[in-house]
Order: sequence, then structure tokens, then C-alpha cells
Amino acid sequence: MWFFSDEEKMLQDTVRQFANAELAPKIEALDHEEGFNRQAFHKMGELGLLGITVSEDDGGAGLGAVSATIAMEEMGAVDASTTLSYLAHSILCVNQLGSNASPEQKRKYLPKLISGAHLGGMGMSEPEAGSDALGMKTRAVKSGAGYVIDGTKTWITNGPNGDVFYVYAKTGEGRRDVSTFIIERGMPGFSTGKKFSKMGMRASPTGELVFEKVKVGTDQRVGEENSSLRMMMKNLDLERITIAGISLGIARGAIEAATRYAKERKQFNTPIGAFQQIQERLAEASAWYEGSRALTYNAAKLWDLGLAAGKERSMLAAQAKLQAAQMATQVALDAIQILGGYGYTREFPVERMMRDAKLIEIGAGTNEIMRLIIARQMLGTEVADALTAGL
Repeated sequence: MWFFSDEEKMLQDTVRQFANAELAPKIEALDHEEGFNRQAFHKMGELGLLGITVSEDDGGAGLGAVSATIAMEEMGAVDASTTLSYLAHSILCVNQLGSNASPEQKRKYLPKLISGAHLGGMGMSEPEAGSDALGMKTRAVKSGAGYVIDGTKTWITNGPNGDVFYVYAKTGEGRRDVSTFIIERGMPGFSTGKKFSKMGMRASPTGELVFEKVKVGTDQRVGEENSSLRMMMKNLDLERITIAGISLGIARGAIEAATRYAKERKQFNTPIGAFQQIQERLAEASAWYEGSRALTYNAAKLWDLGLAAGKERSMLAAQAKLQAAQMATQVALDAIQILGGYGYTREFPVERMMRDAKLIEIGAGTNEIMRLIIARQMLGTEVADALTAGL
């Protein structure tokens, strides 16, 4: 983007080299085996990527949403699965701790998370509370000097192998009475459920977090009781901006693969790129990618400058995620079509890219929820209140 600083351009080059050297050679096997590139996280730690948005005073890189989105795009172009796990670690867990935790909590948890010694995740979605996050049933009930947590979280990225989780639970009777707790693997009563076998993002482990009378002290609670809603919604906006970066990476990788193939593959003694139908697909893909890229990095830049807040920030994040996610899925499908039979096989990466892209139309808020957020902002408070009256 035209406004990238020299530091951001250097980050872009560094992450691109890392992705090509450390992620690209392993992703096909990991996708097939549903494995996990744990070693990559240690190297991300060495590069300063795991605490990318955390202040330097707390051991992070002190960078912003633009830098985080750059990292997502560059890694997502070759390995969206590991990038999704990176997002869950760096944005959903580490960024939240860096933004909201107490000094004592930061000193306890951030060093190992930022170095890559520990893997982080976040627990919000539940079996009966996906789009309706505030319908969660996991509860933390006061007991003595602390709390007892019961419930189940599902669709948790890094759930099967994470070490530290930033978990939301109800601590009152109202829908907005939500608090956050830091949960560590090994706590009595806390376990991780089954690992899900998925269509895409197969090298990013997804599973359940199960709480059966898990006792935690108040020192495990982040912030004041019942104060987590604002923190949750703000971080959701950042998640949606940065996950749009993964969509950009997937699309760019698919476009590059399809363009190379169109130059090399011949039919009727002519490169297929000479045919108008192929040119049309490539041109549409390129234009849609660039439009989504501008939308995404604009949202990220406004975040960094503090020029968008509240509903406006949520709308920008929703617009970026909606368009980038739709774009990446369609671009990957078109790449498969350009490659024909080869595109449908695992000999080329575009079929994996298509499977991975579809997840981003569902995770971090479905396309339908993104449209609802945008429409409510466009229509105003009065209409929005009418729309939500029955919810």
C-alpha cells in the first residue's frame, strides 16, 4: 500500500521470506495429515511476530493493526492454516492480555507467549452460542476468594494444543454480564475435548475447551467483574481486520498460481492466457483483490491513527472482512477453474486455498453477521433498535 512506512515494508519483506522458507515447504504434508507447525511459532517468536501489537514496555514489538495485517497477508499467501493459529495466538490471546491484563498478569504470561514457548488461544464460541456470543452459558460463580467455572467452549483455534486461553464467562444474570479469565492447561477440572477434522484450515488445530468446576482466583480475572463486553467487541473488530489479511493472502497466492499456469499451459498450440475467458477471470480476480486490499488496509490504518471508534470502527472492520472473505473464496474457485483438472487435485495448491478461504466466511463472524453490522450502521439507531427488538 502507498502509505506503508519503511518499517512496515521491511516487515513485509521479512515475513514473506520467513513464510517461503519455513511455512511453504511443510504445508501440503501438514494439510494432508492435519498436523501442526509448532516449530514455526518458535521462529515467529525470534522475529518478534508473536507480540506484534503489544507495547515494547511489555516485551512486544509495539506495532499496530497495519503491521499485524501485513503479517497475516504474507503468511496467508502460502499457509493460511498456520496463519489462522498465529492470529488466535497473537490477536485473540496476546493482544488481549497486552491491552487489558494487569501488570502482574502481563509479567506472568506474556514472556512465554511472546517467545513462542507457550501457545495461546481464546474461548468465546459455544455449542449453542456462535453468532449470538452473549448467549454463552459458561458461567463463573463466585466461591470464597475466587470463582468456579463450568461450561464448554467450541470451535477454539489452538484448543487441542494451546497452553494459555483468554476465556469469557457469564458472571451475572444480564446478557452483558461477561468477565474474562486466564486459563492454563493443567488446571484441575479443565480439559480440551475432541479435535475436529475439518474441510479446510486442516493444519490449524480446532477443538473444545471443557470446564468442570474449575477453580480460579480473582488474580485470574482480567479487569473488573462484568466489564469484558467493551474489550470483547473492540478485539473482535481487530480480529476481523487482521483475518481479512489472511483472505488477501489466500487470494494473492491463488492469483499468482493461476497466472503462472495460464502462461505455461497450452491448448490448441496457444497459451490458455491468450483466451478471453481466462483473461476475464484473471482480470476480475486482480481487481477484486486490489479493492479488498485497499478496504482492509484503510480500516487497519484508521485503527492505528485512532480515527475510527465504536460503531464506525465495527462497520469498517465488517466491510473489510465481508468483502475480503467473499473475494478470496471466489478467486480460489476461479483459480481451480483455470487450472482445470489439475486445479482439482492436490498437485497444485489452489484446491487447498479454496478450502481454507471458505472458513473466513464463517469464523470471526459469518458473512451474514457482517452484513447485519453494516446495515444497522447505515440505517441508524431507530431502525437498528427495531431490528433487534426480538433478539
